[in-house]
Amino acid sequence: MRTFARRAGRLLTGLVILALSPIPGLAALAGMAMLGAGPDVFTVTGLAVFASVFFLGLLLCVPRPRPVWGRWLRALVILSVEAAVVWQVAAMTLHAPPGGPAPLKPVAGQREWRLTTGSELAYVRLAPKRDTRPEPVVFLHGGPGLADLAGDSAFFAKLAADGYTVYVYDQLGTGRSGRLADPRGYGLPRDVADLEAVRQEIGAQRLILVGQDYGARLAAAYLAEHPEQVAKAVFAAPAALDRPQTASFFTGPDVLSSPRLLAVYTLLRSNPQAAHAFAGDRELEHDHAGGYARLAQRTAPTGLRQGLAASTAPALIVKGARDRQEWSAVADYRAALPRAGVAYLADGSYRGKPYLSTLRAFLAGRPVRTYDGGGPPPGYLGPR
Repeated sequence: MRTFARRAGRLLTGLVILALSPIPGLAALAGMAMLGAGPDVFTVTGLAVFASVFFLGLLLCVPRPRPVWGRWLRALVILSVEAAVVWQVAAMTLHAPPGGPAPLKPVAGQREWRLTTGSELAYVRLAPKRDTRPEPVVFLHGGPGLADLAGDSAFFAKLAADGYTVYVYDQLGTGRSGRLADPRGYGLPRDVADLEAVRQEIGAQRLILVGQDYGARLAAAYLAEHPEQVAKAVFAAPAALDRPQTASFFTGPDVLSSPRLLAVYTLLRSNPQAAHAFAGDRELEHDHAGGYARLAQRTAPTGLRQGLAASTAPALIVKGARDRQEWSAVADYRAALPRAGVAYLADGSYRGKPYLSTLRAFLAGRPVRTYDGGGPPPGYLGPR
């Protein structure tokens, strides 16, 4: 009985070690990366530690027989399993998946800003036949990291027909804009600095900002920091105002079954620059839209709410019935911008006629039908 219990204990311990063997391997990989080692060194170190721990687990799982031939057979089984598993894990870790996203083709009217911040941003300028509005409209896309220069340009061209000059651009690290070698450079402060550089580049005294999703958060941060440079602001489907925002790409079975993605996930939390050296932009964006720009920590600047409360620019919050953003974000923006109204879109579309009509009315200074309730209205289908 004692022998059975001892063997069962060894087996259970071995299985636990086998299941947890990737953890010390990833810890070694991250530690070497933090010490400044290159991808070859920290990857091989991580694999070596994983292989050692996995081998220990196999030794505990396979009991040692008394006959000599049985010991040889045990050694052969352990070494065969060890070699097969380590070979497979090493191959999946060291070799990037073939291919990658094809370079995006330029859209009609695409140009490029080379800003004083060092950012290179692709944009489209939508000019009216007759410029009758003093301030240009600048659209800020969401995500973070999800750009649609062609689709956004097509939709906002309708505002150009009203006499507005409209600018639509891909934020740094997204779409057709430039990338950074160090992912730590992405974030809300950089996006705010880029937007201010855009204003200076186009020579506008003030801007009309239309931000959607994360773009609404960017518009709010810019308004708080540069209140005198904002004529009006629209916050459509606004993301959380001042809660930390990081897109969760690496969740689910695709990561757990991919040693390479597990390595990228670990490196991003220890040394993002090492993660970028290990897996470049094209590789990451092949499986995860937005890439490193979308993974950046989007911490709200200090004093955001105080800056917004002092703003006198007319503001409108737009919320659709099927938004993926929580309704609580509307309450946050409403509290920070007490003079802002809330327009509710029952159809939930931000490319439809109701949204366009709402934008046109607000920008022209005409009355907009607003929703004054504290909670979501009947028929709201999005998260609370």
